[in-house]
Amino acid sequence: MSEKTSSRPIMRLLDALGQKWALRILWELRDGPMNFRHLQARCDDVSPTSLNRRLKELRELGIVEHEESGFQYSPAGKVLAQQLLQLHQWADRYL
Repeated sequence: MSEKTSSRPIMRLLDALGQKWALRILWELRDGPMNFRHLQARCDDVSPTSLNRRLKELRELGIVEHEESGFQYSPAGKVLAQQLLQLHQWADRYL
């Protein structure tokens, strides 16, 4: 995320989700936990550096967590994922 962050939570979230690979990572995690290599492959072989950076940012925001089973949504991330699914359904219907 940029050094200039807003104090408004929605703007912080949109800034984070607007970073390259952030939404793709969240989308791929919808099927359940994944280890780093599997997630990298699902994200069209994003570079390890970029994937690490995005995962770190998403963990700092409390959206993603890392457990023994791999990277997965945190409880707050699961709520966000439901909102993203609604956006997906909207896009399928109207675009």
